[in-house]
Amino acid sequence: MVGLIAKKSGMSQLVLDNGDIVGVTWLSVQPNTVVQIKTLAKEGYTAIQLGAGQAKKSTKPRLGHLQKLDAKILKEIKVDDPSLYQRGDKVDVSVFQVGDLLTVTATSKGKGFAGTIRRHNFKSGPGGHGHDHHRQPGSIGAMGMARVNPGHRMSGHLGDDQVTMKNLRVVAVDQELARLAVRGSIPGNNKNWILIKKHA
Repeated sequence: MVGLIAKKSGMSQLVLDNGDIVGVTWLSVQPNTVVQIKTLAKEGYTAIQLGAGQAKKSTKPRLGHLQKLDAKILKEIKVDDPSLYQRGDKVDVSVFQVGDLLTVTATSKGKGFAGTIRRHNFKSGPGGHGHDHHRQPGSIGAMGMARVNPGHRMSGHLGDDQVTMKNLRVVAVDQELARLAVRGSIPGNNKNWILIKKHA
């Protein structure tokens, strides 16, 4: 598994070689730093921890973990052979090529408090003939058991969740500007940090 921490920079359109016009999301991929190497003997699994960005301030435990390295955000990626990496190595956008399939993990846009129709696609009540429960959820439980079962779909906070999208294809790679274009949309606002991974 090969991956990087990137930042969403906006959407655009590109013309493919066959003439098709496709919508793409541009990702800014500055070089990541290998912060930690996790081995099977010590941690029980093999992975590397990548760091990206520059932190304005850090806590003492974080400074002790980074040890003179600078990173605003840390993400972990499992690898088969951690001996290929060393602490302090740089990983850049050159690990991706046009046509690669990616798995993207991002945080979706937060949309505040929402009702059941918008949050869970509930059906609305009758619109006329004296009805007064157009957008109410209706019954939330049986009469015999005077409680609401756990996990019942109700109104609440919508969005701001971790979302993983699979099989997104790389359309263009710009190594000079350290960015790449992924076909389709990616969850979250512009300038949000996301994790992109491809299978080696």
